[in-house]
Amino acid sequence: MIVEWNAHIFSPDTQRYPLHPKAAYRPDVSVHPPDPLAAYLQRLDDEGIDRAVVVHPEPYGDDHRLILECLKREPERLRGTSLFYPKDPDAPQKLADLVAREPKIIATRFHAHRGKDLYLDSFNDKGVCALWEKAVELGLVVELHIGPNYGAQVAQVLRDIPQTVALIDHLAEPHQGSAVEYADILDLSCADAEVYMKLSGFGHFAQDAPLYESAKPFTRRVIEAFGPKRMVWGSGTPVIVDAHLSDYGEAERALVKGNNLARWFNK
Repeated sequence: MIVEWNAHIFSPDTQRYPLHPKAAYRPDVSVHPPDPLAAYLQRLDDEGIDRAVVVHPEPYGDDHRLILECLKREPERLRGTSLFYPKDPDAPQKLADLVAREPKIIATRFHAHRGKDLYLDSFNDKGVCALWEKAVELGLVVELHIGPNYGAQVAQVLRDIPQTVALIDHLAEPHQGSAVEYADILDLSCADAEVYMKLSGFGHFAQDAPLYESAKPFTRRVIEAFGPKRMVWGSGTPVIVDAHLSDYGEAERALVKGNNLARWFNK
């Protein structure tokens, strides 16, 4: 099974799906097709991707109408993520209500890296802890779009809540931190909690698309730390996995391409 966990879906219909007043950025949604889900499903077919976890985009804030519509239309092939504002005291209850309404929401996402301070100041914040704890209580993945400078804080939360299943986005944005800070990210592979690293976000720091083989000296060390059983492919073409795990066998590459995520589609 090949599973992509990365894509954002935007609709040009801003009457049905308006951008949030607190949108972290405001994309030009007019460039997207009238039926963005149909276009995305065609891409999955073209790439030979079996299933996908659609990532709820930041510009919609905590308004999940579009992703709920996508999951309603494709309940077998798709799963989804959520996003809430940790500074909102009602966020944990809103998350619980969302998952009760749509159990195919399998994760909630935290954003914290240099230049991104809209959502939280620290992982020690009361609101962050409450939302994280609610996600774990609901059996959700805690998706972490973090930079290296937040690695030590996340490690402390994982010690406090070792029942966590966490997924780190985009190789933890290595270009946004120092080598010393990135050592904290690698140490998360040794946490008592179940921590996965997403093999994605190459275009944020490398130029040689589509396989970004210039990054292999770096990804080799990340893969050695987390191991194929704790790696998840995220974006671009699944051939990226073959390029960056060329020293591993076909069964191990299959784990990264999607088999590590299969349990979330068997619920």
